[in-house]
Amino acid sequence: MAKSAATLPLAPSSTFWQTMPMQFRVRALPAVRFVLSLALLVTSSTARLHAEDEEPPKQQKDWFIENYTKREHRIPMRDGVKLFTVVYTPKDRTKDYPILLHRTPYNLKPYTVDAGAKPSELPDEYVHEKFIFALQDVRGRFASEGEFVDVRPHKPKKSGPKDTDESTDAWDTIDWLVKNIPRNNGCVGLQGISYPGFFAALGMVDSHPALKAVSPQAPVADLYDGDDALHCGGFWLAHNFGFFTFFGGKFDNLTRQDPPEFDFGTPDGYEFFLRSGTLIELGQKHFKGENRTWDYMMSNITNAAWCAKHNITPHLKNVRAAVLSVGGWFDAEDLSGTLKTYRALEKQNPGIYNALVMGPWDHGGWHDEGVDSLGPVEFHSDTAEYFRKEIEMPFWRRYLKGETETVLPEAWVFETGRNEWRRETEWPPATADAKALYFHPDGKLSFDPPTETRDAFDEYVSDPNRPVPFTEKISPRMPKTYMVEDQRFAARRPDVLVYQTEPLTEDVTIAGPISASLFVSTTGTDSDWVVKLIDVYTGDHPDSGGVEMGHYQQLVRGEPLRGKFREGLDKPKPFEPGKVTKLEWVMPDVCHTFRTGHRIMVQVQGSWFPLLDRNPQKFCDIYRAKPEDFQKATQRIHRTKATPSLVRVNVLPQERGE
Repeated sequence: MAKSAATLPLAPSSTFWQTMPMQFRVRALPAVRFVLSLALLVTSSTARLHAEDEEPPKQQKDWFIENYTKREHRIPMRDGVKLFTVVYTPKDRTKDYPILLHRTPYNLKPYTVDAGAKPSELPDEYVHEKFIFALQDVRGRFASEGEFVDVRPHKPKKSGPKDTDESTDAWDTIDWLVKNIPRNNGCVGLQGISYPGFFAALGMVDSHPALKAVSPQAPVADLYDGDDALHCGGFWLAHNFGFFTFFGGKFDNLTRQDPPEFDFGTPDGYEFFLRSGTLIELGQKHFKGENRTWDYMMSNITNAAWCAKHNITPHLKNVRAAVLSVGGWFDAEDLSGTLKTYRALEKQNPGIYNALVMGPWDHGGWHDEGVDSLGPVEFHSDTAEYFRKEIEMPFWRRYLKGETETVLPEAWVFETGRNEWRRETEWPPATADAKALYFHPDGKLSFDPPTETRDAFDEYVSDPNRPVPFTEKISPRMPKTYMVEDQRFAARRPDVLVYQTEPLTEDVTIAGPISASLFVSTTGTDSDWVVKLIDVYTGDHPDSGGVEMGHYQQLVRGEPLRGKFREGLDKPKPFEPGKVTKLEWVMPDVCHTFRTGHRIMVQVQGSWFPLLDRNPQKFCDIYRAKPEDFQKATQRIHRTKATPSLVRVNVLPQERGE
């Protein structure tokens, strides 16, 4: 567990991302949100998820221009490469200010000092708190020199100044800033959401002495195991393709051109991806060899060693700053990254202040306004505002400016279902009891293990040419609300198995990671297995925003396993048709209460399209599979005393007398 915080003034970092049109905002969306929350940092048209290209009120705009001065710098790195950096300095000369650094792969348009930054309509706590904001195009992107490498692997050993990575670029930038920017107080903070969170996380490795606080928020920590690209070997198709429609393409002038809007030709993503063929065919047909980042990933993604190099968590060492890792329970992109970053820091950096915040948010939603719900699922308070005012800003003030004595807990997590914040001394809580939800005949689910001694199973036919959809929404992209979507559309399909408890006689709160343990057999030689944990509401649950919520089946957590990778991404192995095989995999944490009268449900299915790419159900290179490789298979879930199929959860004791 993290020790008490140091008394030095530790700095957070700002984030800024010049927005792009909403249709391009996929993996990059959180950077937009944080940037907008840093109002001052927006220097051209500001777009949000709910309001695109809106001008901030003139009063806010004038206030910012009156209080900050914009300057542009080209900061030299140790190998001579210069990185373009914008610095916004308070015009107030009565005091020194800390520096908040944000490093981004997106852009800092417009590239001219004549375009004064303007605040957005989003929370302006940062601009009014007064910091020196430094925003940088990372190596090889937009106005910065050098070669860009997507999710650049860290180099733990460096032989000389030519050996650079994101940690050295951050170190060199910080060193230059504290020595050259007037009226700074010698303290630097580093922050970012999503991809910028990746740069923030690596920027604290072998920390510069002036780096006092870091807040990686929804960071890309392990791209090929749980974050944006792969989930237990399965490829996040709709999300990645949507991201690469604007990221990685060729431009004649990066600092002036915007990526064109991609034309899917249909609003129906299910139809688009089903007709686009294999992943290689998809890229060839739509990117036409002009997106080298996509091509680079596709040519290496089956190389387990290459994928492992993009896991930053083993390298999060020698951190000497205070850290606040932030994430959302319903983050469809980098939920895992926040949890993995926190745990790696906890293990590898004893003694530092290392805290975790998890709220009921989608990707970067903690910097949105009015976040009291996600889709029709209500939280009954503005959780994002609470985070910014009660957690984030007090953290910054304490560790950056030394103005308060606020002490944050080890873990500050929002308990969904009951909808209240919890303060924990460790995460997951040690008071939680490990329990299992077992599958039984007739779709029953219970904490009691099965007693059947003869072979007992449930089965379905999985057809990769008619995959189970992951959402009922018609969209070519990944709707953020799928993480809490009503699952009745899936439960009614014959290729989805459903197990549920009787109505609960008391609240059941689960906290921490979830794991699936299935005994399966298949007529194919490969298969995907998707397990979803679901909260089934009561029949008389109040409606929400025009949505009838009676017996709503809210997705709480879901995660696939690509069967051939059951022993690891480096050990693909076919199934022996008909042979019973044990599968186990871990899903990201939750903190959720199933209320009295609700039911706990588990669904099992063989596809989750087009969130997850299709498995041909034949052992082969899926990225280069042929149409004839896609075949039906009969899947069985076994549930006897000797072969119990179950979902493991950690159950907290209920507080009596509430």
